[in-house]
Amino acid sequence: MPIHDITLQTLLILSCFAFFAGFIDAIVGGGGLIQLPALLIFLPQYAIPTIIGTHKLASVSGTLVAASQYMRKVKIDWKFIVPAILATGLFALMGARLVTSLDKNILKPIILLLLVLVLIYTFLKKDLGTDHTPKYFGKQFLIGGLLTGAILGFYDGFFGPGMGSFLIFTFVSIFGLDFLHASAYAKILNCASNIPAIIFFMSSGDVLFEVAIPLGIANIIGSVVGTRLALFKGSAFVRVFFLLVVSAIIIRFAYDIWR
Repeated sequence: MPIHDITLQTLLILSCFAFFAGFIDAIVGGGGLIQLPALLIFLPQYAIPTIIGTHKLASVSGTLVAASQYMRKVKIDWKFIVPAILATGLFALMGARLVTSLDKNILKPIILLLLVLVLIYTFLKKDLGTDHTPKYFGKQFLIGGLLTGAILGFYDGFFGPGMGSFLIFTFVSIFGLDFLHASAYAKILNCASNIPAIIFFMSSGDVLFEVAIPLGIANIIGSVVGTRLALFKGSAFVRVFFLLVVSAIIIRFAYDIWR
């Protein structure tokens, strides 16, 4: 049974990938590592901007749900996060506008190196992210949030893979948050970066709604399961999951560069 030129079987397969993407993304980020390649493989007839726009609309549904669940359990500093949200959204829109005009392949070796360093640092620092001991307050926290939002927001709008993991690592290693608080802030800023990019892709007609809506529902279900598991198991569990997901992203980037 085709939906336009997409079969129901393909849609069901993609929904399964979306569920697992939402599950992983809710815990440590990196859901794009699953959902985006699946869309590229099963929908090769569509242009890259259309695939990215569809992916972002589907994934932001789960991210919004995960963010709302974390906010009910984790205390959020809104004086810090609101300016960071604005910076993230603005720079994500700038990144989205450049997505078709620059060669993203030049970024891959740089991102691969950064991810390897993130993995090594997190692995060696056994207590990293297990205690919630913020290092910055007031104006320093605000400026740090603005810089984090601007840099990683632009990256997410332009390229994206590993955005959630980079956010979590930044909040854990630089700001001194535990993995649960870092995941909560990461989800909020992920939403902020995705929504302007989605608006841009929708305005240019680069979203397949018949694909994005069912994948979004599957993403939400996976997100609910993942968030509840993370909140139940705590920061130590999230740290292990973080190491696994970053390792998987490194393998993916290494394969892309080698190919």
